Amino acid sequence: MPARPIRVLIADDHRMFRDALRTILQAEPDIVIAGEAGTVGDTLRLAETVPADILLLDLGLPDGHGLDVLAALAARQSPLYAIVVSASTDRQDVVRAIKAGARGAVMKDAPAERLVQGIRYVAAGQYWFGHHRLSDLLETLRQPQAPPPARPADSLTRRERDIVAAIVQGASNKDICSQFGLRESTVKNHLTHIFDKLGVANRLELALFAVHHRLLDEPPSGH
Repeated sequence: MPARPIRVLIADDHRMFRDALRTILQAEPDIVIAGEAGTVGDTLRLAETVPADILLLDLGLPDGHGLDVLAALAARQSPLYAIVVSASTDRQDVVRAIKAGARGAVMKDAPAERLVQGIRYVAAGQYWFGHHRLSDLLETLRQPQAPPPARPADSLTRRERDIVAAIVQGASNKDICSQFGLRESTVKNHLTHIFDKLGVANRLELALFAVHHRLLDEPPSGH
């Protein structure tokens, strides 16, 4: 039995852009357009009444900000996964969207195949920012900010801190095995323990957490 198509909502105030997105996505056999909206109010009504998996969300809607949509969806515990589709190159906007619950971000001038790939990744429960976007986000989060009162690094062993540092640099499990002379099963066990200690679910969340909390700036706790 074939898998159900990915149901997508489009929220953008420019009809021409919505038409272009619809044309691109309708050509994909595993994606269907479930609805379209051009305002915050219409987007929230659509999200509440139309079953869908993915929301392609423009941050600059005429009656409010896309962050308002993300906040409302989070308050409703909506099952929708939001991907920000933005013309802005302001990394802070994307970082704020991530903190508000967005699962991905794609620039409006990105190739169509990148958007399609992002929809599939996010629908499968992953995050999608692409390598360049992730590096931009990490750089933004490295900018000076008030340190948190807690010291999350105190719960990590020295080896776990080394692995976190490698993840932030974009290392794969295979890279970590080679760098530290570990078996892949050992690396996976370390990652499971790190995820549990820090309350993150995947590598992207770990990298964002580590930089946001200045985890690698903290001195080793000695264990």
